[in-house]
Amino acid sequence: MSLLILIVDDDPTVRYEASSSLEEFGYSVITTEDGQEALNIIEEYHPNLIVTDISMSELDGYQLIRWVRQHPKFRILPVVFLTARVDAQKRILGYQLGGDACLPKPFELNELYAVIRNLLERSQLMLWEWHLGMQQQSMERQITSVDFTYQISLGNQEQIPQVNSIDQIFLTRRERMVLRFLIQGKSNSQIATNLYLSRRTVEKYVSNLLGKTGTNNRLELVQFAMRNNLINQ
Repeated sequence: MSLLILIVDDDPTVRYEASSSLEEFGYSVITTEDGQEALNIIEEYHPNLIVTDISMSELDGYQLIRWVRQHPKFRILPVVFLTARVDAQKRILGYQLGGDACLPKPFELNELYAVIRNLLERSQLMLWEWHLGMQQQSMERQITSVDFTYQISLGNQEQIPQVNSIDQIFLTRRERMVLRFLIQGKSNSQIATNLYLSRRTVEKYVSNLLGKTGTNNRLELVQFAMRNNLINQ
């Protein structure tokens, strides 16, 4: 499905030339001459990028971007401003209000395409990273909510000096899974990837394991786990 671009400009020539060119590059395009109508289009169609003139009669580009940036769901929506070449102060204000790029009229269609392509690549990457982060947080909440605790009795095997006094320990299901990967020689980053956790969460589990077993580092922890057969009980 092609990405959707909204073009807002009261000049019909600009709307036609820009939309025709962008459609040739594979984008879907909606156009309007009215900033007020643009608000309704944004709400209904959720475009992936906006190209807007600054000077319009009903609702100008400044008011349009103020509205966009006030709505959380549109705060990372890329906005490209169009303005007269001599209006440097207008371009500066456009950036200050949250515009991502500003092209002076008349602009080259190839330059418009290059700007749009770069902004869309960046915004789509940001959205992907945001969704990935939300999925990871959701999985961490689900994992935490069902993290059972196991009572593990230690045998009479020879143990390292720091843990001679321990008779039994209590490990959660998640701690046992982290411990299994530690025994396999996995790094914290690799464990985080395998268990869909953040690296900080894995570090917390490793710290808990060190405290519960009375060991001082990962090597001692692994030796302790193997001598007491922790992950198989």
